[in-house]
Amino acid sequence: MFFSFQKHFFIILLFIFICFTGLVFLLNSADGSNLLEADSLELDFSNSNFVWPTPGYKTITSPYGYRKAPTSGAGVFHAGIDIGATAGSKILAAFSGTVTYIGFYGANGYTIRITDGTYTANYSHVSPYFLVYVGQVVNKGDVIATVGPKNVYGVPNNKFKDSNGNPINGATTGPHLHFSLYIDGKHTNPLSYLPY
Repeated sequence: MFFSFQKHFFIILLFIFICFTGLVFLLNSADGSNLLEADSLELDFSNSNFVWPTPGYKTITSPYGYRKAPTSGAGVFHAGIDIGATAGSKILAAFSGTVTYIGFYGANGYTIRITDGTYTANYSHVSPYFLVYVGQVVNKGDVIATVGPKNVYGVPNNKFKDSNGNPINGATTGPHLHFSLYIDGKHTNPLSYLPY
């Protein structure tokens, strides 16, 4: 009878210890930050879903929002960010998804579109030598394109020209990546999501 009581008492103490340890673990993340701080948790979680699309290049040459159009055909509301990068530099998939469009997309020039059902990203002014195809599933961090040149040839009805009358890769003044991000079809500032 005494041993039975000790056995039950020990089991109850073990259960309480396991519950307490689990609670402490839930209240503290692995790096010691308090998980009850919802704002920091949400920021860390959203950033972990994305990677920066141009490794080695982080200079924003034109931010998201209203601006003076830098060239003929460019919009005054810039629904994305321009990242200065040299022609031929790698472009990574910012998040995992499916390629839904590749082609010449007006002022955006050669463009790749990737979506995961919630997020959609356009990668514009890329090289016409596409590295992906429509329907392809890509993973976050995969190389999907390279930054395109300023001048492109062989695009039917390309109305975009430089000062010498040569055709250009959409409304652009030089090689860069125009990255735009949409959430459920509405454009948003990519810098709110990309780990900049």
